[in-house]
Amino acid sequence: MVVVDGTKILARHVPRLRLAMFNLAILKDTVAVHPADFATPQEQAITAELNKKYANRVLHDVGLCICVFDLTEAGEGKVRYGDGFLWYKVIFRMVVFRPFQTEVLLAKVMSSDHNGIRLSVEFFDDIYVPAHYLPVPNAFDPNERAHFWYASGDANTTTHELLDTPISERMWIDKGEIVRVRVESDEFYDDEPGPVKMNEGVQVVKEAQTRAPFTIFVGVLDCFSFALFDSLQASMAEQGLGPTAWWAAAQPEEEEDAVMEDG
Repeated sequence: MVVVDGTKILARHVPRLRLAMFNLAILKDTVAVHPADFATPQEQAITAELNKKYANRVLHDVGLCICVFDLTEAGEGKVRYGDGFLWYKVIFRMVVFRPFQTEVLLAKVMSSDHNGIRLSVEFFDDIYVPAHYLPVPNAFDPNERAHFWYASGDANTTTHELLDTPISERMWIDKGEIVRVRVESDEFYDDEPGPVKMNEGVQVVKEAQTRAPFTIFVGVLDCFSFALFDSLQASMAEQGLGPTAWWAAAQPEEEEDAVMEDG
């Protein structure tokens, strides 16, 4: 069987992202290949159909599907009466985006309001930093439409006092800035409440923990249950987190101090 190189696919789509935030989910499915694609090599045709079905979709409690990494098993194609399609039972590995809790990510600031900050990692725009997860003390300036950290203040500094501080002394978290955040939690929302519908539903197999790290094993009921929405909640309320420019400016001083101590 020809293996599709998912590493190259992933590198092409998200070249600047760390691979640590991605997992491999092993899935089972029955996929149909249209008669128009019979001339296409089997592995390519199956992979294309799987990517159509899964790419950019959220699997409940698994993560956001990016692309098929490879096919591990593919049965013989069978024709069902009345449709002319070739149906294949396959087991495949899917690259999914689901950072683990406490993982540190680099993201771009998309927007800000009184409630917090929304971030993006190019292909996923639903990362949120609530205001209570920002460095203390902080405030939202409605005129600048941005949050800022006032490093000279403390936890007792009021919002009114913060908004009276000189603008030049504020550490801004501006739109478009690259920030470092720590993952606090993720949230999945089902399509609808109640039992899973026929031909929809995914279960995580318990033996996952006995397998290789960063691999999620999934057993399929009949087909699949996609979640409506997935979001990550993240924090900047620690040393080293927040806009990378804050800490890049501090590094030369730290390195200079280290050289002086060595001397």
